[in-house]
Amino acid sequence: MMRLRFSTRSHSPAMLLAMTILTPIASAMGQDVMTTATPTTTEQEEGLTHLSSAPETMTVTARLDRARVQLQPSTGATVHAFSRKALETIPGGDNAGLNSVLLQAPGVAQDSYGQIHVRGDHNEVQFRLDGVQLPEGMNVFGQALMTRFADNLSLSTGALPVQYGFLQAAVVDITTKNGTTNQGGNVSIYGGARDYFFPSVQYGGQHGKWDYFFTADYVHDRVGIENTTASFNAPHDLSNQYHFLGHLRYTVDENTRLSLIAGVSNAEYQLPNNGGQPMFDQNYTALLPNAPASGDLNEHQKEITDFAILSLQKEIGAFSLQTSVFSRYSSLGYSPDPNMGDLAYMGISQHAERSVMSTGTQSDVTWRVRPDHTIRFGFQVFAERNITKADATVFDANDQQVSIHTGNGRTGDIYGLYVQDEWRPLRNVTVNYGLRFDGVGEYTNEHQLSPRINVVWRAWKGGVLHAGYSRYFTPPPFEVVGGSDLQQFTNTSGAAASNGSSTVKAERDHYFDAGFEQTILPGWRVSFDAYYKIAHNLIDEGQFGAPIILSGFNYRRGQVNGYEFSTAYDRGPFSLYGNFAWSRAIGKDITSAQFNFASDDLAYISQRWIHLDHDQRWTASAGGAYTFFHRTGHPTRLSATMVYGSGLRQDSDIPNGGVIPQYATFNMSVVQSFRDLFHSRFLRTTQLRLDVTNLFDHPYMLRSGTGIGVGAPQYGLRRTILTGISQSF
Repeated sequence: MMRLRFSTRSHSPAMLLAMTILTPIASAMGQDVMTTATPTTTEQEEGLTHLSSAPETMTVTARLDRARVQLQPSTGATVHAFSRKALETIPGGDNAGLNSVLLQAPGVAQDSYGQIHVRGDHNEVQFRLDGVQLPEGMNVFGQALMTRFADNLSLSTGALPVQYGFLQAAVVDITTKNGTTNQGGNVSIYGGARDYFFPSVQYGGQHGKWDYFFTADYVHDRVGIENTTASFNAPHDLSNQYHFLGHLRYTVDENTRLSLIAGVSNAEYQLPNNGGQPMFDQNYTALLPNAPASGDLNEHQKEITDFAILSLQKEIGAFSLQTSVFSRYSSLGYSPDPNMGDLAYMGISQHAERSVMSTGTQSDVTWRVRPDHTIRFGFQVFAERNITKADATVFDANDQQVSIHTGNGRTGDIYGLYVQDEWRPLRNVTVNYGLRFDGVGEYTNEHQLSPRINVVWRAWKGGVLHAGYSRYFTPPPFEVVGGSDLQQFTNTSGAAASNGSSTVKAERDHYFDAGFEQTILPGWRVSFDAYYKIAHNLIDEGQFGAPIILSGFNYRRGQVNGYEFSTAYDRGPFSLYGNFAWSRAIGKDITSAQFNFASDDLAYISQRWIHLDHDQRWTASAGGAYTFFHRTGHPTRLSATMVYGSGLRQDSDIPNGGVIPQYATFNMSVVQSFRDLFHSRFLRTTQLRLDVTNLFDHPYMLRSGTGIGVGAPQYGLRRTILTGISQSF
């Protein structure tokens, strides 16, 4: 079972969403630390315990959850699993952002704005809730998902089976909490340094055939976006965020279940200032006498996300199926400095808005043909509407301020269908092979037939070897492809760096992966994995201009390769893990959205390989936890984590030719629990916690402000001490 949390804000699309979702479904009705594994279906079945002594609803829930997991196995892929205990052990626990959790997996590098890079890719990470893939959204500053909503989650990488399409650097699959297995409530208050205030509530229950779970929180702090300097406090960095996630299920009978998951997120950010910047033109001092200093700009950004998923799960003899309809609305709005500060320092001041509305359906079917053959097939279809508009102020050739309105909208779709066979030719060998057909009809019209194969061999006791090949087709994310409107800005201070504006194309990859896992002692596992990707039209993303909106572009050729090592030990009250990874990501010849780049850079890159801006050679993470008095009603848990990065890229005398200085940060947590502290039948466990981020207060840089598609410099969070209290009832 797996669970997670998302965030979105109830918006006008929610009304449309309800009607869009209900009609198709009505018709259809006529171990404890992070571990690494390459499980087959049998392993996953064994990992979900059937509680025969539990109430009937628990038994049905466990059986249907087991059937849902069988719909989408990760046979041959590299899987890093986080149990509920592992999520609670990480410093911050349920208060930690999802990106902080994923940084504890091998090959995951951190970046600014809450971004992560898995195995040298940019943002090609898909998120699934209970097996249903969510369309991409506009969120830039971290996640719209809440860790508190997850019962457990996994990160799958490598040569993925054919049921995973569109975004394939990694799959984050989240099993959500539900009211059957998470009955009762919890209220917590968390906060501390930099005005950090984080109250939250969650509650779950079960009544007859219905069960429900919801969680909500509010975040207020002054660390919404990374500091542009190494100082302890960032200037102009206030954020306010609201999140809600809910899960409602109805078990029709022992073979049929309906579920609805919905989320709301609304976040507002001040953009930190970068002082001491020169004006865009020396004449602007006289033209804009009231412009503030660059350290006093007042820029804001607002991000909204709403989503809902309605699913039907059904068991019919040898067939299992889950069919879902879903929708997601996401928007981003940027407000420039009201005193024309953006115009003074960037040559353009613009109110920019971008939104994307995605609605679609996904169906997955498992047919257990014979004990040695399991056939799986299904499809996904997304219909999307993308709207971009901006009102800009620039100087014309006569140094007169002029206003320019730009805007465009596009409706498109992406689709994929697959079929695969999980075959066991020998007792200890599993072969999973299949075909996937994908297409995109948005800014570009393309399609591809993609074969994939994985082999898992249990060569000896406790040892598993795997190898696989996957052909990938990655459509350009609809929300990061915008119109250029180049002609309107000709001969103004907002003119593009160059004139090329070719359309962003789909990425096509050959992906190879191989590795092994060995259980050395009970509770102790080690694993090694190596991968190599050959890309055509490799997709990258960058920030160009003042609004923090990522825009996509292609390298004609790309190569990504690397290896990962992971070990984990979990026994009794003690757990320990460690990971390190080496990676190289390079590209050559920018072939789309060229107007974002200087002509000299385009000319250089057209003939030479360069490192991608998010290429980090060495990445490592480690952590451990020990629970004192774990057999009593008042356990004390001490945990710590470490994240190391050798540094992302920056410009030298060539684009992305330099490396940002390496860094290592350490975090710690102390959690004291008390069972029945108040001797009340209504109040259960009370928990006190102390978390320290960047324990040794090491200043470190994530971005220097130079590099392909890099905006302002960003620094990691300095030492931050947070405390909290939570009460279960």
